[in-house]
Amino acid sequence: MSTQRIAFIGLGNMGGPMALNLRKAGHEVAAFDLSAEACQRHADQGLRIAPSAAAAVEGAQVVITMLPASRHVESLFLPQGDAPGLLAALPAGTLVIDSSTIAPASARKVADAATARGLAFLDAPVSGGTAGAAAGTLTFMIGGDAATVERATPVLKQMGANLFHCGDAGAGQATKLCNNMLLAVLMIGTSEALALGNALGLDTKVLSEVMRRSSGGNWALEKYNPMPGVMEAAPASRGYTGGFGTDLMLKDLGLALEAALGANAAVPLGGLARQLYAAHSKAGHGGEDFSSILKLLTGEG
Repeated sequence: MSTQRIAFIGLGNMGGPMALNLRKAGHEVAAFDLSAEACQRHADQGLRIAPSAAAAVEGAQVVITMLPASRHVESLFLPQGDAPGLLAALPAGTLVIDSSTIAPASARKVADAATARGLAFLDAPVSGGTAGAAAGTLTFMIGGDAATVERATPVLKQMGANLFHCGDAGAGQATKLCNNMLLAVLMIGTSEALALGNALGLDTKVLSEVMRRSSGGNWALEKYNPMPGVMEAAPASRGYTGGFGTDLMLKDLGLALEAALGANAAVPLGGLARQLYAAHSKAGHGGEDFSSILKLLTGEG
């Protein structure tokens, strides 16, 4: 694959490893984040840091963003008062890939603005966690036209192992929200079962293995056990640090419920999951990994 000039904006727990994988693959990467600490940390790992987002995209053939929420994506790309927005700085034909998790409506809004300027835009949120970001094994859920997906595939394959074209603009975000709503429900159910087993005096390592190999088996039991000490590599065994934060899951559940309301779709378990994560966040656990919901069920938090 030919080397490309790539701008990467957003160097958080997911974006940083993604940008580093692109650099390791031989691309010319210019990165930026509003956090000086994040910029310095990734500069120490060999990533070239630009002084601003506008400077990062100068001469870029591909622009990739990984930002916290819809408002950050819209404020970066679209006009804000007298500021024209980053899309205005990009020459026609530039490929823009937003891997943030945002509202489908926001993704379509940015996509329409990009198309009007002759830019190629994809919404391409990811799943796979920080471990997947570091290993380059993420799953990309992509919204946009087929030709743009084909053009982006060589770059996306440097960061992910599974690429799914889910439909037109916004479809990637809609797919991600469905996935994360199910993930929240599964994590709560898994935590509830483990908390019950613990209360009944069961060995939670044995219980986890039994359920993993039985009809209750799921991704949380396979890769992300919420009970401390059961799975050494899981955030639960590191004091619920790293991984995917409770407040981020709460945000995604809010987006899922907003989308469900617009589609007149029934999501009763998704609604309950949001209430539980809201209570968990309010109790002071917003910065902890979302698997720490176990504390709410055991009365520890």
